[in-house]
Amino acid sequence: MPVPAQPIRLYRFGLSGHSHRVELFLSLLGLPFEVIDVDLPGGEHKTPVFLARSPFGQVPAIEDGDVALADSNAILVYLAGRYDDTGRWLPRDPLAAAEVQRWLSVAAGFLAYGPAAARLVTVFKAQLDHERAKAIAARLYGVMETHLAKGGFLAGPHPTIADVANYTYTAVAPEGGVSLQTYPNIRAWLARVEALPGFVPMPRTAVAA
Repeated sequence: MPVPAQPIRLYRFGLSGHSHRVELFLSLLGLPFEVIDVDLPGGEHKTPVFLARSPFGQVPAIEDGDVALADSNAILVYLAGRYDDTGRWLPRDPLAAAEVQRWLSVAAGFLAYGPAAARLVTVFKAQLDHERAKAIAARLYGVMETHLAKGGFLAGPHPTIADVANYTYTAVAPEGGVSLQTYPNIRAWLARVEALPGFVPMPRTAVAA
């Protein structure tokens, strides 16, 4: 597996699930990286220096040599393509790649507007519709529970970046008032991800259930 000439710099916020998915993948790949915490409450993400590396002012962002990249899912795609020469994390087969992309879209859609949004309300006091977010989460997890009935991972028998993208906000969904107790297949999938070599957990908050 290729190795970066110097540690990859990861700009993150510690309680951001988007940041954690990149940190998790860097660790699963065994890549050297340096964490730089961004002071979101202090507005550091709105400064010209940070906007130069992340134009929408969002974490995470990475710097890998002369490559600067923002957006967590884009970073996962980049890291898999650049450093996983087995093609396991981002399959090259068109149908398998499409299945991974489908779950990346879920991570940017149902997951973001469901469990992630619900957690924004309870943890960060965001002015969002909590009941709507929980309803979206219920719809997502109903589909995911059925999909995972056969075991394995989201896009097949092996883990891919689809699992990395959807893991974190699902693992901390109870912090947003979204219970996972009625989803045994999802909880088993979370355990399979957590058993992967190099796994690092997401920090929990005081409202964790």
